[in-house]
Amino acid sequence: MSNLAQVRALSKGRMVLGARMSGQPGWRQLSELLGAGSWPPVDPKMDFDQYVLACVLSRVLEEIEAGEATATEATGLSQIEIRDILNCSVPAPAIHAFRLEDISDAEPGMEEELLRGLLLAHARPGDSASIRFAKIIARRALRHDHLWRELGLFDRVELSRLLSTHFITLAAGNTNNMRWKRYFYRKLCEAEGFSLCTAAACLGCKEKGSCFVPEEVKSVRAEP
Repeated sequence: MSNLAQVRALSKGRMVLGARMSGQPGWRQLSELLGAGSWPPVDPKMDFDQYVLACVLSRVLEEIEAGEATATEATGLSQIEIRDILNCSVPAPAIHAFRLEDISDAEPGMEEELLRGLLLAHARPGDSASIRFAKIIARRALRHDHLWRELGLFDRVELSRLLSTHFITLAAGNTNNMRWKRYFYRKLCEAEGFSLCTAAACLGCKEKGSCFVPEEVKSVRAEP
């Protein structure tokens, strides 16, 4: 089975609303689908973080398979950071699929630096996982699709859970269910003392539907 086929199989095995993939930590599921062997003990407190990383890595594998990006370009992480993640969590036979040999680090542009800085300002102090997710989210937010899709997550609820876990004060400010990328850019504008919005208030804005998630829309994505 090709890496891409394994990725598709991975997505079909997920459960709704942040539940563990097939009742197992995400890393183990990814490892099994990539044909890896034995698996070390997993800290149950880290299950959701590991699940999210497995989802992100599934998207990375898709982009590598399609020739769209390298692992560093897809994640915003350095080669060393990605290798450390894989070495600590993924059995050795699976690592080669990420093609880490002879790839360079992808330096963030100005927009990505601003997004990364916003997330890091609200990250859990001293938490390396929060720093890692800040880099990943800032890079994936530059993609055109919904952020939760670009992260490989099952739905928006999983993204909200991730942000509420690692960027508590930032997530808590989104009281009106604004779309996360829109919310990030609003916060950046507020920090600079200006607004990109042309309307005086959201209530009367013609583009309100593109900024906020309608209450009647289900959070779970439909299969294509």
